[in-house]
Amino acid sequence: MAVYATDHAVNSKADKSPVTEADVRAEAIIVAALRALTPEIPIVAEEAVAAGDLPTVSAVFWLVDPLDGTKEFIGRNGEFTVNIALVRQGVPVMGVVFAPALHRLFGGAQETGAFVEEGAGRRPIHCRGTPPEGLTVVASRSHGDAAALDAFLSGRKVASLISAGSSLKLCLVAAGEADLYPRLGRTMEWDIAAGHAVLLAAGGRVTDTGGKVLAYGKPGFENPHFVAMGDGRQDRTATAA
Repeated sequence: MAVYATDHAVNSKADKSPVTEADVRAEAIIVAALRALTPEIPIVAEEAVAAGDLPTVSAVFWLVDPLDGTKEFIGRNGEFTVNIALVRQGVPVMGVVFAPALHRLFGGAQETGAFVEEGAGRRPIHCRGTPPEGLTVVASRSHGDAAALDAFLSGRKVASLISAGSSLKLCLVAAGEADLYPRLGRTMEWDIAAGHAVLLAAGGRVTDTGGKVLAYGKPGFENPHFVAMGDGRQDRTATAA
């Protein structure tokens, strides 16, 4: 947030994606804290991977995105997050997604369920069933293919389409504020693992477009196109409608 408040520089990584001083400084803080907390668990962190540091992934590892939604950070719309997830046997079993400019913290774990912490304190969250009026679909604010999204949603009863940045989209589904998040574009595992963990804890799921559950620790850490949804009834109900 100290960087956010300044006229900060923006650089480009090898893949042409933007990076700021905030990405680097936040990752250093998070990685140091995780190493102190769990020295035996390897850490896969976005900026370290971009710099060529590719740790050996074991059955259990941390996935860290120190600043998800860098374009939102640069545009100062507040919709950027810090993502930390614990992955076990390819499944994100615990995650936290913090939106510091919005003062919202989402968290979730398999054993304890999901929650959001904001101005009124902490409260549990869970996915909802499909409303009678149809799906609320959330899409990327800075990425995405409108034609591909229209094709994907064809035949589904859609009540509204909203835009959001970063992994907040997964959290909106987890909180019952949206029903479906199709991502028909490139993402990396650290972009979504924490939000995926929150969504799982809230009763939702994430699959590829063929219905296969998304797994983590893949070579290269790149995700296929995927669909995040609520309690499992949404997509079937909407398609039938």
